[in-house]
Amino acid sequence: MVTDSNAALLARAVIPPPVLEVVRGLSEAGHQAFLVGGCVRDILRGEPPKDFDLATSATPEQVQRAFARVIPTGIEHGTVTVVARGVHVEVTTFRAEAEYLDGRRPSKVEFHTDIEADLSRRDFTINAMAFDPVSKRLVDPFGGQVDLAAKTIRCVRSAMERFLEDGLRAMRAVRFATVLGYTIEPETAAAISKTLHVFRRVATERINQEFTKLLLAPLAPVGLELLERTGLLGAFLPEAASATPQAVALAPADLTVRLAVLLADCEAPREVLLRLKFPVKVAADAAHLVANQHPPGADVGEPTLRRWLARVKPEFVGPIFALARARGFDVSGEPAVRAVLAQDPPLTTRALALNGAQIMAALAVGPSPLVGQATHYLLERVLDEPALNSAEGLAGLLATWERPS
Repeated sequence: MVTDSNAALLARAVIPPPVLEVVRGLSEAGHQAFLVGGCVRDILRGEPPKDFDLATSATPEQVQRAFARVIPTGIEHGTVTVVARGVHVEVTTFRAEAEYLDGRRPSKVEFHTDIEADLSRRDFTINAMAFDPVSKRLVDPFGGQVDLAAKTIRCVRSAMERFLEDGLRAMRAVRFATVLGYTIEPETAAAISKTLHVFRRVATERINQEFTKLLLAPLAPVGLELLERTGLLGAFLPEAASATPQAVALAPADLTVRLAVLLADCEAPREVLLRLKFPVKVAADAAHLVANQHPPGADVGEPTLRRWLARVKPEFVGPIFALARARGFDVSGEPAVRAVLAQDPPLTTRALALNGAQIMAALAVGPSPLVGQATHYLLERVLDEPALNSAEGLAGLLATWERPS
């Protein structure tokens, strides 16, 4: 039964015209068609859906016959993409999945004509609802509306069965609770720690996607506590055991900074993040933050600050101080660092007023190690006294430079 408030939300739902066109096309061809999953959940939360997935009683072949342009994107799993008005609309045949043999994927997929059979294979009740936007019919066989109203994450039927089927579902339960601000009901929560052996089989890339969404959520500290309490964190990121959720709460919602907070006491954060399939740049940047998490204090002179800036790079100033602040370290030097940075001092060899060719001309030499030594000497002098950074000033320095023997 649809509550009055939910009926109003469904009636007001803004469905993209291409999606409606596909639903109508399938209906006119004699098939059932429903919006399913996250889009229905978001409509009932009063939130605009990010994407729209369609489920239908039609087989992939029947969908292909019903529309002029269809792409067989995952036809072996019952999924095709209908191109309507230039928009790609994903359509999947109602499915019932056989036994999961590896905790990651079903041994086979069987097509169905029953929407409730399709919904019964889904993970959580709030994701196991279907809505026909033409007839305005809502199908909710497992109490998804009730759990939405109660802000509860509950598995469809048996939590143990759902988590044994697909180990990632345990992580998804924590991620949904974190992102939506919901509570995991007791039976579902208890099943997580009992199925960690299945979770450990999940592909790292899938865990990464869920963890990234959790880590960037406003309630990330709550999610991290849930991950630790259920044993999930120790199963995929034991190196974060010493991190406190409170420190993450004090960090901005920046992936690199929050990863650095989690791994601030880790000896090899870059290697850990690469193991977890984070991009190379994210891993390198987070490791750079960890290596420089103690910024200079308020009593440091400008030459030292310029050298610090040259070493850490200006773009890392904000993240470094954010990391230090989250960890409760001394950040009294930030105003001085910002003041020096505002002067736009030369911090790299590229910022020198003489380039390599000009340095060779001034020294009357060709390409040689001497040029690199001279360049390093000039940068060191300029870091001490930025006013020296002019063509005349640097030429004068080279004229009196004692060349290495």
